[in-house]
Amino acid sequence: LLPAEAEALVQALQGTELRDIGGQGWLRQHEYVEKLNMHGILSASAGQEQLLTELLVTHAKIPVLIGELISVEIWKHKVFPVLCRLEDFKPRSTFPIYVVLHHEASIINLLETVFFYKEICESAEDSVLDLIDYCHRKLTLLAARSTKAPATVPVFPQELQKQAETMEFEISLKALSVLRFITDQVESLPLSALTRMLNTHNLPCLLVELVEHCPWSCWEEGKLKKFENGTWHMVPPEHQVKMTKLDGQVWLALLNLLLSPECQRKYRFDGFNKSQLLKLRAFLTDVLIDQLPNLVEMQRFLSYLAVTDPAPPKKDLVLEQVPVIWDHILKKNSGKWEAIAKHQVKHAFSPTEEELKFQARRWAQTYSLDMMEALAPDKPRCRVCGVEAAKRCSRCRNEWYCTR
Repeated sequence: LLPAEAEALVQALQGTELRDIGGQGWLRQHEYVEKLNMHGILSASAGQEQLLTELLVTHAKIPVLIGELISVEIWKHKVFPVLCRLEDFKPRSTFPIYVVLHHEASIINLLETVFFYKEICESAEDSVLDLIDYCHRKLTLLAARSTKAPATVPVFPQELQKQAETMEFEISLKALSVLRFITDQVESLPLSALTRMLNTHNLPCLLVELVEHCPWSCWEEGKLKKFENGTWHMVPPEHQVKMTKLDGQVWLALLNLLLSPECQRKYRFDGFNKSQLLKLRAFLTDVLIDQLPNLVEMQRFLSYLAVTDPAPPKKDLVLEQVPVIWDHILKKNSGKWEAIAKHQVKHAFSPTEEELKFQARRWAQTYSLDMMEALAPDKPRCRVCGVEAAKRCSRCRNEWYCTR
């Protein structure tokens, strides 16, 4: 995007009412988010994402994006189950429904790209509490997946269920990255944010659960598979001890939450928390520490924790802020879920053939082939010899080759 285009798209972002989700205005907003998301990824890969972060801060759009994230999450859990029970809900509606699901993934992906910057985290202001709560819910889903407990993913029509579960998993992994970036800025966060992470949600113990069960790796027919860059792939024996980016995010979040002096003053090191944290000692091998040398400090801290009882946190009088976006949406729409579902069946999820074709043409423009290739994490390879390829078949547009 040109700078003027990026600024126009950022300025156009605005909060959406729950009943308008899936409508024409909302779909246009999704296009804006998707274009900014792709622009952010390409800019980040080129080290030029400063413009996008400056625009989002200048126009105060981070709280708007967090609000959209919470709205879609509430819609999935409150409105969508009611929608599926209505007789007027037709299979044709799955196209706009899929877009609604994808909207959450696009926003969390955009936030993951920009939250690396301190000014973005600060510009979230009080809405960072809602984002922390959101990330906690997603990490709880990941922990439930890893321990084979039933995860609370909404039930979708059969043709969408598998896609929805895959997307929910990937969204949860993005939320892990966002949370880690938030923990990088503990000194800049409101006091309530730190209390919420440490004591309300007990994120250190939840992160220990993720280290212990590692939901992004699994054994299949005696072979180790790991999830990285959007796909599951087999890991050869010589790389099985290699730390993935997701492993690194968990360990870095733990370092931020446990070794910061401010966090140590606020966290309750009671019997349960202490026993959970000491489980980490088994995972701090020399091989792991070689890959992330900062973990030496974690090893020392856990050795100290094992032989001492840290002082309990001071019981200061604290006026704690509470997340406002989630509560506001629930209070505003409580008891109206069926009315919202009926409105959306009539105005959003019963498109005509012409409307579907028109929307499909708009998506084709948004997701151009050249753009999707630029976003792909891996370079195309020659079908015959496997080397990096620069030429593509002009007929099928799928197969790549290196030389004639």
